[in-house]
Amino acid sequence: MDKNLVTEKVNKAIESIRPYLVTDGGDISVLEITEDLTVKVQLHGACNGCPFSFQTLKAGVEQAIRRELPELKDLVAID
Repeated sequence: MDKNLVTEKVNKAIESIRPYLVTDGGDISVLEITEDLTVKVQLHGACNGCPFSFQTLKAGVEQAIRRELPELKDLVAID
């Protein structure tokens, strides 16, 4: 799959959920998208270290990315 298209889809998904993170005092940035379609992200602000961050990643961020990019292999948070 075209790297630019993958990046565009991931960014579109992130932008769709970013307002919810910002409302809670947090944010997210994409650090890397690997060849095997693993997306590495970093949580910022209130999201970094939050006890619910894993749930936010899996139920929120990962699902948003999968809607845009069903081929997603994994979503990994990097501290």
